[in-house]
Amino acid sequence: MSADTRPGLNENLGRKRLAFRQWRGQRPFWAGLLTLLAGLPIMYFPYANLTIGSLTLRMATTAGAGSLIIGVLLVVLGLTLWFQPASRVFAGVAAILLSLVSLVVSNFGAFLVGFLLGLFGGALGVSWAPGRAAAEGGGPQGARAGAAVGGQPVAAGAAPGSGDGLDDLSGTSPTNGTNGRHRAG
Repeated sequence: MSADTRPGLNENLGRKRLAFRQWRGQRPFWAGLLTLLAGLPIMYFPYANLTIGSLTLRMATTAGAGSLIIGVLLVVLGLTLWFQPASRVFAGVAAILLSLVSLVVSNFGAFLVGFLLGLFGGALGVSWAPGRAAAEGGGPQGARAGAAVGGQPVAAGAAPGSGDGLDDLSGTSPTNGTNGRHRAG
């Protein structure tokens, strides 16, 4: 079978991959994935049985129900980060807090695996910001060329020390020349 016998499959797969990439770029995807994955070991380990030969080791704790609740909530928060990106700060903070609580409740946060995944996933969720629309110039230089400092357009080739106002560290505003401080007298 040659590669040309099913050309529609490659086009369809490419389209779906690009659609997934666009969907992934509009939300905190990696934050949701890490948070979702953090809930799985936290739910699993308190109910797991480890069998070594004929010896069965049960890792159940008295807080098994608490571990299950924390794990389910982390999975739900991961899905929330994917499907409700507007609530990313709440979901991220809640994931961080639940991960911290899992240290005490669920076998040191499922042996630190679920704890670390939840901590990093929550931090990514809190820090994620939606991307800006691309400038008409296209690319990073096009966005830079249309930028303005104090109402004055910045040249596209502006460099540090060129006097374009971007490297002014005096604390004065380019719009009115004041630094926001009031005079005492």
